[in-house]
Amino acid sequence: MSQGKSRTMRQIIVTGGGTGIGRAVAAAFAEQGEQVVITGRRKDVLAETAAELGPTVRAVAFDAADPAQVAAALAELPDQVDVLVNNAGGNTDIGAEPTEGIPALDALAAAWLANLNANLLSAVLVTTALRKRLRPGGAVINLSSIAAHRGGSGSYGAAKAAVEAWTLTLAQQLGPEGITANVIAPGYIEDTEFFGAGISPERRAWNIAGALNQRAGTPADIAGTALYLASPAAGHLTGQTLHLNGGTFSGR
Repeated sequence: MSQGKSRTMRQIIVTGGGTGIGRAVAAAFAEQGEQVVITGRRKDVLAETAAELGPTVRAVAFDAADPAQVAAALAELPDQVDVLVNNAGGNTDIGAEPTEGIPALDALAAAWLANLNANLLSAVLVTTALRKRLRPGGAVINLSSIAAHRGGSGSYGAAKAAVEAWTLTLAQQLGPEGITANVIAPGYIEDTEFFGAGISPERRAWNIAGALNQRAGTPADIAGTALYLASPAAGHLTGQTLHLNGGTFSGR
């Protein structure tokens, strides 16, 4: 914030804000002097992150994919919201027990629902719960993935593709109120918990080789894009998916 120029601090909510991308996004807004609420399922992790990020950041723990928990958390969330970043999610297939051959239909349904709940339903529930609190001039920013476009990721890619389709509908609904809704679709991002125990050096090298700038993405890359989408400069940008992957996949 510029010296000598005062403004009202905005209210920012970042789901999945305890680690990785969510933490970086929360930190970036906090550094600009905004009031930030980070949410997630792990109360201890959230509390530690909030303490480290400073006095303008506080934590509210709940499962964004659980309707009852979302409803109960509303009392602890801001009465007015300027920016909502739906970052909670991940590939629930990673770390799951592998199945041999064709899985039983009930197991298949459970696996698909897990990714849909974690990535799509979580964003839909939180956004809908806060719908009347979103202020004109604000922004909703949803996280998708290159997996929604490149294939090979099964239910995770399908869930992220659904996030993008829903975001366009959301932009149509919020547009008349001067609120934007956009998607950031990252490629390979390092320093997150996405891959659980991590990936092999060979897979890492393959991911980086596909980027035109020959490097991995970082949570700071996502945070910088989120700051832009939440700024007045992006006020005429809505209903879009921004592909943030170093040119690995082109959105043209």
